[in-house]
Parts: sequence; structure tokens; C-alpha cells
Amino acid sequence: MASYKLGSKGDEVRKIQDRLKALALYAGPLDGDFGGGTQSAVKAFQVKEGLTVDGVVGPESWRTLFREEVTKLPLAQKPLDHRCLALTGSFETGAAFPDCFAGISGDFDGQGMSFGVLQWNFGQKSLQPLLKDMLRDHRETAARIFGSKLPVLEEILKADQEEVMQFARSIQHPVKHFVTEPWKGMFKALGRTDEFQQIELRYAKQLFDEAVALCAEYGLWSERAVAMMFDIKVQNGSIGKVLKQRILARFADLPAGAEEEKEVARMKVVANLRAEAANAKWVEDVRSRKLCCANGTGSVHNILYDLQEQFGIRLARHPA
Repeated sequence: MASYKLGSKGDEVRKIQDRLKALALYAGPLDGDFGGGTQSAVKAFQVKEGLTVDGVVGPESWRTLFREEVTKLPLAQKPLDHRCLALTGSFETGAAFPDCFAGISGDFDGQGMSFGVLQWNFGQKSLQPLLKDMLRDHRETAARIFGSKLPVLEEILKADQEEVMQFARSIQHPVKHFVTEPWKGMFKALGRTDEFQQIELRYAKQLFDEAVALCAEYGLWSERAVAMMFDIKVQNGSIGKVLKQRILARFADLPAGAEEEKEVARMKVVANLRAEAANAKWVEDVRSRKLCCANGTGSVHNILYDLQEQFGIRLARHPA
């Protein structure tokens, strides 16, 4: 999850302010702007709960502030493929669940518009099938989201590729390529629905199955290992034959240890060597994502993650 601190803005900050107000620690406006008053209230809360007093709402402060909600953790009740897709989606978008399923970007890469965890796009015709499935199987939900724009979307999904790309470019800034309202909000709302998330899962199934197979190939058994291999499939594509031999050779040099210790040690080997094999520009990005999976915690793009607390992904045998 993100860390919220002085200067942060948005709905999550408003939620923090609302909770602090309910605890009689904050008397300011619920404006979603993390200013000095919010910071003082957070520090007062941290003192009260015996937490590190830094005025920052990171994972520990968030869990304590919303302990009732954490016990529910709806994502933890979902199958492992849903949890892994949410984690990789969060890495990709920087957004928490369920917004991690609703990442959206414009034509910066020549693909018209990209959407969802795996950035399915109009340019490669990979997004159209998901949207068609949504309209076919969950028309009522789609109609509620898109309203009067639904007929436009229906016609676009029947149109030739040139018209599709013209439409995609017409709903975004011509230079900065961000999707504009109301389409941005409607697509974001679509990605938050369980119906569209299930469609995303279906279209990501092959990658998830391949991630499970990779775990078996490298003798890994945990949910965290599946999450790491799935992130490799999404971000890096594969593990080459030469790299595989390097990984297995490093495995042979690992000291003996308890089963869980060996699992983590092996995951760290995979994480580090796969990162070193990436394009030099992305080595540290790959490393931070994969080590976060291996360790169960970590910082990716300055966002703190706890896989078990936030995604229900544990160092336990996966059921897949």
C-alpha cells in the first residue's frame, strides 16, 4: 500500500481524516489534503497506540487505524490467482485493490488506450475481447457504468481498427495522452467491479498457469513464490535457459536449512538473478518487485507492501 504523509492527497487521505475525527484526534476539514493538522493528528494517534511517531500512515499505522477492516481483508478470501493479479496490478499502477485492476493510460505508446492489470490495449486488439465479454455477460452492470455512452462503446467494438484508434485518441489529451472524463471515470469504475475483474482473471489465466509451472520447475511451493513467478511472467516474460542453469547452480550452493528458510533463500536467488538479466534501465525496478515477493514485504516505487496483510499472500503452500 502507499504511505500517506505531508503533501499526500486523495480519497485515502480523506478516509484517514474521517477515522481520526471519529477518534477525536482531528478537528479539521475532510478535504483529502494531508496537511499539518492531519500530520499532528496522526502523530497523536501513533503516541496513543505505541507506534513509531513519524506522522506517516504506512502499513503499520494503517493496520492499527483500521484494524476492524483489516480483519475482514476481502482480497484474502479470493483465489490465489486473483490475489497475485492484484499484487502485480498494484506494482504496475501504484494503486491499491481494487483500483489496481483499473489502470488506464492513453496513446503514449501508439496503442490508443491501454486498460487493466495487464494493460490490454486497442492497438493490438487485446482489449476489445474483454470489453465484448463484459457487454455480453454483464450488460446490466456495463449499462449502469457507461449510461448514455454505452451505445458509443458498443459501436466502437463493432468498428474497424481505424475507427477504434480514432475513438481512443479522441477521448484523451492530444499531447499528454491522459484519458479525459467522463471516459476515464467510467473505465476506472468498470475495473473496480468484480465482474470485470473476473474477466481480467480469465484472460490472465495462461500466465498464472505458467507461473505455477515455473514454481514446480524450480522446486518452489509457496504462495509468495507463485506471486513472484507470476510477476516475472508479466514484467519479464520468461526465464531463459542460460539463466535457469545459473539459478540452479546457485541453489546448489545454498546452505542447508529449514523448509521455509530454503524457500525464501531460493526465491531471493531467482529474484536477484532475474533482475540482473533485465535491461540495465530496469534492473532495480525488477529487483525491488521480485524481492518484495520473496521477502513478503518491501518498497516498490516508494510504496510499502506487506503481501500477507494487504493481499493475503503467505509463505504457505499454494493450492494451485
